[in-house]
Amino acid sequence: MDVFADRENEWAAVARSITARAAEARDPAFDVEDLESPRRNVLTFYGVGGIGKTSLSRQIAEHLAGDENGPSQWPPLDPSVGPVIPVRLDLSTQAGLGFESVMLALRVAVASLGRPMTAFDLAFHRYWAHNHPGEPLEEYLRRNTFFSRFSTSLSVPEQMRSALADTAQALMMPGTLGVLVGQTLKTVVRSLRDHRLRTRALGGCRRLPDLLEAEPDLDTLSYYAHLLAWDLSQLPAERSATLVVLLDTFEDIGDRTHRDAERLVQRLAWLMPNALFVITGRNRLQWDDDRLEGQLDWVGTRCWPLLAPGAEQDPRQHRIGYLSAEDAERYLCRRLTLDEQPLMDEQTRHLIIARSHGLPLYLDLAVMRFLDLYHQQGTAPAAAKFNHDFPALVARTFRDLTAPERQVLRAVSLLDAFSIPLARAAAGHDRDAPAMQLAERPFIEHQPAAPWPYYLHNLVRSAIRDADSTAEDRWSPADWQRTAARAFAALGAEYSAARADGDRRKLLGCLHQGLRLARDFNLGLDWLVDAAYAYVEDFVWEPVELPPAAGAPSAGGTPAVSPQSGPATNPPTALAAALSAIARRQRQHRQLTADTLRDVLASGLLPEPLHDLPAYFLAECDRDLGRLQESMDGMRRVAAAGGRLAPDASRGMLHLARRLGHFPDVLTAAAALGRRGRKHRTLGDVWWSQGNITRACASYAQGRDDAEQQGQHGEAALSQACLAFAAAFQDRARAQEQIQRAEDMLTGGDARWAQLQVRNARLLRDAGAGPGLADRAAAVVREAEANGLTSSAAYARFAVCFDAAITDSPQQLESARQGLLLSVQGAEFAYLLELSYLMTGHRPPEDLPRAHWIDGVQETGARWRRLIDDRRAQLATTGD
Repeated sequence: MDVFADRENEWAAVARSITARAAEARDPAFDVEDLESPRRNVLTFYGVGGIGKTSLSRQIAEHLAGDENGPSQWPPLDPSVGPVIPVRLDLSTQAGLGFESVMLALRVAVASLGRPMTAFDLAFHRYWAHNHPGEPLEEYLRRNTFFSRFSTSLSVPEQMRSALADTAQALMMPGTLGVLVGQTLKTVVRSLRDHRLRTRALGGCRRLPDLLEAEPDLDTLSYYAHLLAWDLSQLPAERSATLVVLLDTFEDIGDRTHRDAERLVQRLAWLMPNALFVITGRNRLQWDDDRLEGQLDWVGTRCWPLLAPGAEQDPRQHRIGYLSAEDAERYLCRRLTLDEQPLMDEQTRHLIIARSHGLPLYLDLAVMRFLDLYHQQGTAPAAAKFNHDFPALVARTFRDLTAPERQVLRAVSLLDAFSIPLARAAAGHDRDAPAMQLAERPFIEHQPAAPWPYYLHNLVRSAIRDADSTAEDRWSPADWQRTAARAFAALGAEYSAARADGDRRKLLGCLHQGLRLARDFNLGLDWLVDAAYAYVEDFVWEPVELPPAAGAPSAGGTPAVSPQSGPATNPPTALAAALSAIARRQRQHRQLTADTLRDVLASGLLPEPLHDLPAYFLAECDRDLGRLQESMDGMRRVAAAGGRLAPDASRGMLHLARRLGHFPDVLTAAAALGRRGRKHRTLGDVWWSQGNITRACASYAQGRDDAEQQGQHGEAALSQACLAFAAAFQDRARAQEQIQRAEDMLTGGDARWAQLQVRNARLLRDAGAGPGLADRAAAVVREAEANGLTSSAAYARFAVCFDAAITDSPQQLESARQGLLLSVQGAEFAYLLELSYLMTGHRPPEDLPRAHWIDGVQETGARWRRLIDDRRAQLATTGD
């Protein structure tokens, strides 16, 4: 089963790298002895433990070797590459493979070429004799289980003897070179330094004499890689091959404190530029980091340009991705079968896949648990048996972390996302290093454009709390509580900075994370009070839904309750419930929002400074639902309290008065609203009702510009939507420009009323231009009523009246008025029905409540009739 390594993109990266490596090695300008040029012969795949790196490494080796068990879905290499020799080495501590074995494994692998590696063999012969006295290499290879798997292992001693004999003959020495000690070694070195003899023996391998004279220890052995690379470069084209070295479990030698083993492996890769090294491990290679100078021999982007983050051409560091739901489903269906049918039922598979978050190891552990339970019970276990995380996953994550890193990891598990400063503050550290080191770990996701660029893989985050209860350095509940308080305070500082900078994305992120921490740990609201008001004042309505509480211990010892999982039980849950309802009002019927806000107010959990928040929006919902008296009473109470929403409540009362047709009163009171009370939008609402479209558009435009200057993009978009609506009564071309701008400004938000207002603007723009408008208006009405938006429905019905007046269709106009009458509740929206008569020069019915027009009925009617005449003239000119 190869689903864990079903990585077509990763294989494509390997194929590209091998092709590039082979082409460079064949380039006449390529010099294997050049130790200064940048290296492009390393390819890295890294990722969290259990993601399938070892499976990927193994199957790359199998595919390159032409093994029938290799993944059949991967295409073959380009034939121009020529022969490839793969050698895969597990560097894990359990494998016990030292650097000497690594070097010997490479020599054994290239033995398949059937040619001595003369320079390497000469040096290695001396090394072996010095470090393994009395132990023949042939005997060592025969009894070592690791090398016995190589079919070419026993040919290496013979090839080495041949190399020694050939060298002795070339240097005009009798017999073989023996063990290369004492006078024999001096004679060989002197002969190799002699130009005439050197040319006859080993061509241009100019570093061989120095390496033969050096002390034959492990450090010198690492430089023998240069000799092996030189030998491979000397082979004739028909006998050459590309060596691909796959080094797995690299994290076991890539110790970030002591890099001695990593230094040897890096030296191996640098000295063999004609071989490709495919490295798999948990962590990204840091060889491109200049700060490691002194710990490794070659560091920085000049040395390893393709290992640098953001390498544009053929990047060589790839993080292994998580399995898709489809791949996970395929694995579970094929992994356990009975009579060629999946043994796991669909519900169990889906639960496991959802909890795995794409981590292959989780799937594997779930399969093993399924089998254990199956054998114990004799039947397939229920899906509920798999509704948990596996501690083994977090144990793998914690295994190679330092103590300070573990402290940071626990701290950031409380956060949805974090930055280095935020992680440091939450963990209580006074330096960034542990957080910076943790951020480089593969289980940390990275989104550079996000307000906080780092976040934990979901599966790791959800399992940390459970796994911590059994860890040796586990935290007490008080430790978690103190860390949550530090994180909450740090988010408060970030909120203050975001508020000052007008960064709404970060403001929302602080609000969301702060609410969850306050809810889960029963923290005081503190800065959340200001953040809640900052959230609602821009009228953008991004979702603030919180996930269900994960059973975090509260100060009272009982789990906190999610606002979505039950009634509010403390101030944070009450505030979260209120904000969630306010945001959801754009996506659900206003009655549902009103019911939630009434429950929040009845709970009495919110402190006095926050009482106005649900009260004001409840009054807004009552207004949208057509309950004018309840809305007026609520707005009046909020305005009288003089709190932060008092200007909005004052505007709300004027909005209600406008619905009733009390236009002079609204105009007089609007002057006192000020910028915070949306004065210009209120004036625009008044002026379009009077048929004074020019003044209405100017007012809306002023309101939009003021809001943009203050960074209130939601209010600016709302004013623009109103501007598009007003403009659509007059100039169709101008209206289209304003409609398009409104749609652009509303992109990414969820302001349902504003979106419907733009749709109504489209209706007004198209009025008189052709059939079908009534059906389009009916669709707007249905959506408006589904959301409890009475004004949107009324405006859509009024657009149908406007259309019928333009086309001078008395029967259609009468039908449109009957539709508009459905929106008239007493005096509410009666002014719209009155306008449907005034715009055609007819007297309204006597029993219809009359509006108080600013310039009187005659002047108002004249303006609306001019709008009708102007539209007819426009349509006649354009031929519509």
